[in-house]
Amino acid sequence: MSTPLPSIYPFLRYEDPEAALRFLKQAFGFEERAVYRSPDGAVAHAELTLGHGLIMFGGADSANRMKMASSKQVPAKNQGVYIVVTDPDALFARAKAAGAAILMELTNTDYGSRDFSALDPEGNIWSFGTYQPLAAPPPKG
Repeated sequence: MSTPLPSIYPFLRYEDPEAALRFLKQAFGFEERAVYRSPDGAVAHAELTLGHGLIMFGGADSANRMKMASSKQVPAKNQGVYIVVTDPDALFARAKAAGAAILMELTNTDYGSRDFSALDPEGNIWSFGTYQPLAAPPPKG
């Protein structure tokens, strides 16, 4: 039986999508799935994978019909991306070595996960851990 394709794909806007592309690959181990460039060579749309997930991003000014700002233009952050990983310790070391700003050191949570959070150069929050929401029983409430 094949795994169903995801139906939710986070997307972000960067002032410098080229730098974001390099950083996300180097610090967090993302792999390029597709990178579409404008006629001047700038990243217009990128798709990166990590594990079974995919994120999309582009420049804040590339075909910005939705009038989105880059993360640098929004001083306070109230959202982030959480990514399930099998070896958060190795990824934490990789992120630190690549210069990622660590928001939360490696932590063992009371719900059985091992997590950490970091910022990319434009201030987006990236959290990584072993907690797999769809594998856990649904929360009671």
